[in-house]
Amino acid sequence: MNNEKITIYIDDEDILELIPDYLESRREELPLLRDAVSQGDFETLRGYGHKLKGSGGGYGLDRISEIGARLESFTKASDMKSIVTVIDELDDFINRVEVVAE
Repeated sequence: MNNEKITIYIDDEDILELIPDYLESRREELPLLRDAVSQGDFETLRGYGHKLKGSGGGYGLDRISEIGARLESFTKASDMKSIVTVIDELDDFINRVEVVAE
């Protein structure tokens, strides 16, 4: 995986303060997502995808919303290989994103 930082500029101070906790919550959910994969629990995975799709953009993290939409779509298709790939993408994004004030 690439180690280069992904910089996102946010001009809303209130949102900027909330982003670290939001990202930490997503980081803490990764093992739960991987556990759901190992159990073949498409319903839990779909729920997480839906949640990500709806929440990321509100924090200026449109990439998380895109990942969530793809996760939700792949669960509807029962495409476990693509689900694993998109969870890896989420993990990568969370670990490389750097949010700074605009």
